[in-house]
Amino acid sequence: MTDALAGSRRLLGGVALVALLAVTAGLVTQHGFDMQPCPWCVLQRLEFVVIVLAGALALLWRSRRGLLVSAGLVIALANLGVLSALWQHFVAGASASCNLTLADRIIGALQLDRLLPDVFAATASCADAKVDLLGVPYEFWSLGVFVVLEALAVWAVMRAPRRAA
Repeated sequence: MTDALAGSRRLLGGVALVALLAVTAGLVTQHGFDMQPCPWCVLQRLEFVVIVLAGALALLWRSRRGLLVSAGLVIALANLGVLSALWQHFVAGASASCNLTLADRIIGALQLDRLLPDVFAATASCADAKVDLLGVPYEFWSLGVFVVLEALAVWAVMRAPRRAA
């Protein structure tokens, strides 16, 4: 395995770590500072969790193909995360209720709110969850992390050799 391929795989491992830190930050603000999540917050949390798994895939599947699959998943999930954060801010946050929205339906269909309620249960409406953290809307912090994760995944692909030696 070439050094560049190994470096790109480690970079995607770093992506997994950053996404895990984002989930941890969400749980700390929820359980430590009583900032309760809405369905769109929880959907973004799920997207970060799946990015953790996708980034870890590059460390387990030790080939160029594994790197490309891992990076492709991270890029797709980060794009979904950006869309979720924008929807939360511009649409859901302006409504009084976000019950039965796409985010609510996805979490409910996966039954994550029942399996791991401390992590995936939405306990606030979108209007109630509209808070700022250090003067920036909370969902924009999430959006920023998704953009960084996507950029790192693109960089991992760009720096990987065309063919593994």
